[in-house]
Amino acid sequence: MEDLIYNQTKIPKDQWRYGLRTSAATGCGWIATHNALRLMGYKPKQEELIRYYEHQFPLVHGNAGTLAQGPAVFFQKHGFSVETLSVTEKFDAAAKNADVCILFYYWQKKLKFGAHFVTVQYKNGKFTGYNTYRNSEGPDPYGESLEGYIKQRKFYLPFLIAIKDKRSV
Repeated sequence: MEDLIYNQTKIPKDQWRYGLRTSAATGCGWIATHNALRLMGYKPKQEELIRYYEHQFPLVHGNAGTLAQGPAVFFQKHGFSVETLSVTEKFDAAAKNADVCILFYYWQKKLKFGAHFVTVQYKNGKFTGYNTYRNSEGPDPYGESLEGYIKQRKFYLPFLIAIKDKRSV
């Protein structure tokens, strides 16, 4: 789909700064929001999303990324129906019932660890992720089960934000 951000690491360092850092480094929260809105047919302005999230937690100002609940608050504030879940076994059913989802999780590879937001959508019996990997070039196939995908990748403390378009509620 046009205008989706598939790989935040390809954003030029001087474009869409997020606090004192680059969106390539810490922008996955606003990027997941952007992609979710685009998948529902909206045309968000990147600069406005960045400004919103930078002021959501003023002390950090985007420098440590986005708060885990940040996108849920954003969508609720803008009139969307939002369901938040932390029990992985309930993710598949909730995601299948939503127009789009944002998944937050922690990851670890050897001594390196971090957190990440991705946009997820269920269509035609399969889950697809957007802005998943450092080398993503387009939509990433997650398979038939979001729960299975999370377990296979060994993500921990996942959090799902299931969103319904306010025009269809």
